[in-house]
Amino acid sequence: MFKHAQLESVKAWVGDPAHGALPLHARVQRAIRQLILDGALDVGRPLPASRALAKSLGVSRDTVESAYGQLHAEGFIERRVGSGSFVSERAQRLPGRGRPRRTSVGSEAALRLSRRGNAMYQSGGVRDFLTPRPFAPGVPETRSFPLHTWERLQRQVLKEYGTLALLHSPPQGVEPLRRAIADHVNLERGARAAPERVLVLTSSQQALTLCATVLLDAGDRIFIEDPVYHGARKAFDAAGLECVPVPLDAGGLRVEYLTEASEAARAVFLTPSHQFPTGATLSLDRRLAVIEWARQRQGWIIEDDYDSEFHYEGKPTACVQGLDPHERTIYIGTFTKSLFPGLRIGYMVLPPPLVAPMTVARTLLDGHSAPIPQLTLARFMEGGHFGTHVRTMRAVYAERRDVLARLVRQHLAEFVEPRVPAGGMQMPCVFIRDIPEREAVESARRAGIDLLGLTTLHAPGRHEAGFLMGFAAHAPHELDAAVKKLADVLRALCR
Repeated sequence: MFKHAQLESVKAWVGDPAHGALPLHARVQRAIRQLILDGALDVGRPLPASRALAKSLGVSRDTVESAYGQLHAEGFIERRVGSGSFVSERAQRLPGRGRPRRTSVGSEAALRLSRRGNAMYQSGGVRDFLTPRPFAPGVPETRSFPLHTWERLQRQVLKEYGTLALLHSPPQGVEPLRRAIADHVNLERGARAAPERVLVLTSSQQALTLCATVLLDAGDRIFIEDPVYHGARKAFDAAGLECVPVPLDAGGLRVEYLTEASEAARAVFLTPSHQFPTGATLSLDRRLAVIEWARQRQGWIIEDDYDSEFHYEGKPTACVQGLDPHERTIYIGTFTKSLFPGLRIGYMVLPPPLVAPMTVARTLLDGHSAPIPQLTLARFMEGGHFGTHVRTMRAVYAERRDVLARLVRQHLAEFVEPRVPAGGMQMPCVFIRDIPEREAVESARRAGIDLLGLTTLHAPGRHEAGFLMGFAAHAPHELDAAVKKLADVLRALCR
């Protein structure tokens, strides 16, 4: 029979709100099972009769019978006709039986990961700002999205495809979307794309992971911008690559560092349209120079064109991929920023020899992208709705950039210097006073403001302290209130 402490333990487990999603009989079963696993119930020990235990717990006898039946089926107890229920002898052989349960700290201390797994864990992942608090970078305005149009197109997809839309999609992506993407990047970005060269993915981060693992081996060197997009560096670090930082100036990446490097690298990572985080645009002569570097060294150019739709001063420069006649450039794009983050669709435009290996490698990560959003997005693009939405948001974001620049100069001039970008969705601000960046970011977070510090985006020893301010997701009056709140935060730090 149960001792008083054991009975109270079962009552506590059954009544714990954390287990409320479980059926009552499952809660009783798991409470008793845990007593057995902990060694609190010895082998051969009799359990209370189902009627008596039901009365003690305030449940029906059928509930206890169901719990005992499951424990018996799993081998934790034996049921003897006329004698009752007993802890099974097999429980003696359960691994860890009778040992004190480890705390989470102990479990972490004993955890052994692979070198790659440890690199991924230690990097902390890519920070995603899940709610549109000011000034989270890279978050688009979703309140203005033409949801009624999207709903209408999705209904068309379901009506036309029926249950076929519920099946797997081709791992390379559905053909209508690949065709729409190719048409878009050819027209708007000067790319050299065809539907058969497009690989549809869930995100640009997945594209970076594929590039890091399919094109390069652990220990290989890759040139990266300094400062650099944190998601790219984390993907490359996790793959065991040696990241070689290359400095920037107003014309973007200083390509001479690639050609003069004492040790060769197998690839270079670029954000040439709007360098992340500085906003610089890679000049045409440097684009041609990096293409020549790739040709001579048989290296790869990984071009992340993450938000080129939002260029506010003249036409954006043609993408590197469209200028590269040697097929050494992998072009990465995403709809996360141009449409909405929940869409989870990105893509790569690949040199023909890479299409098959990249597609096969992608199937090992997640098989395929969901077909219904793909087919809906294809119609959204084919019908001209994508272009219309981008043009509308380009004007909205340009206004918000100008509003933020004015507000920063008005309220934060004693703390930071804004670097107003020619495009994109965020503005770098550099400290002009000795303010601890980490404390500023944390204090702002506690005040309901999300900033991305600049220091972690730089190579060690080359940092420029400050933060990124995303402006796309917030109306002018929201930006005004948030800037004033941030001024109070920085003022308190300077006292």
